[in-house]
Amino acid sequence: MTPALHTSSLTSLPLLARGKVRDNYAVGQDRILMVASDRISAFDVIMGEPIPGKGELLTKMALFWFDQLGPKGLNICPIHLTGEDPQSVVTAAEVPQVQGRSMLVRRLQPIPVEAVVRGYLAGSGWKEYQSSRSVCGVPLPEGLHNASKLPAPIYTPAAKAAVGEHDENITYERTVEMIGADLAARIRDISIRLYMAASEIAARKGILIADTKFEFGLDAQGTLVLMDEVLTPDSSRYWPAESYAEGGNPPSFDKQFLRDWLETAQVGGKLWDKTPPAPRLPREVVEKTAAKYREALQRLID
Repeated sequence: MTPALHTSSLTSLPLLARGKVRDNYAVGQDRILMVASDRISAFDVIMGEPIPGKGELLTKMALFWFDQLGPKGLNICPIHLTGEDPQSVVTAAEVPQVQGRSMLVRRLQPIPVEAVVRGYLAGSGWKEYQSSRSVCGVPLPEGLHNASKLPAPIYTPAAKAAVGEHDENITYERTVEMIGADLAARIRDISIRLYMAASEIAARKGILIADTKFEFGLDAQGTLVLMDEVLTPDSSRYWPAESYAEGGNPPSFDKQFLRDWLETAQVGGKLWDKTPPAPRLPREVVEKTAAKYREALQRLID
């Protein structure tokens, strides 16, 4: 396995932004090189220790889903990939930072809405349901439990936040106010189609996708394009079908293992308050987290 990459340092291209995981570089005026680092975040805090191989795994998984759902596969909507080799836009010395962990994509106007689709009741959705019998304004029937499968997938958008801040759950009506009725409806409908198609594919591999989030942008012609990562364990809740049961938090292939450890971690003799700096991750936590990501990819692709 190649050495872990916490932060890329390309000098041949202008740096646009560093996110929680990806470092984005400008390639001319119309393209972006997205480099998936091995950073990992939890509770919107970036950990100091990278997860070796994570960036490559995320990239392989995103490319798998773009192939399945984009023009090469079900063709549900356009995607942001250019089809060009990411290594072609950096120097020979920088190739090791890019190889296997990058996507060369079209530069789009991002839409400030996280398109969240839920097929199961989990996480913040479960907490909200307990108090209101609804999630983001979507009413749900009585009698559901933690991890219950919903009668049908629901669209529960969020407003995108700056790095280090929490995305804010919002109602569909709020997205209409933000981006207009036509665009809001298109994003909702395409997101549900993407989720349902992906869920069927994952189910054949023994994986339940409890929920996920998509991001979209507009090109110069106003075409809606699926962008960023898609259906990775960083943006989705993956459960192994064979151990799924209602009533608790099923084991998962995402970073829930890390979150659970952090809930009991201490900094300076006190429970971590979920603000930077993060606790130092023990080697065992790093290795087990990496193993979760590897298993998810192997199940999908094998």
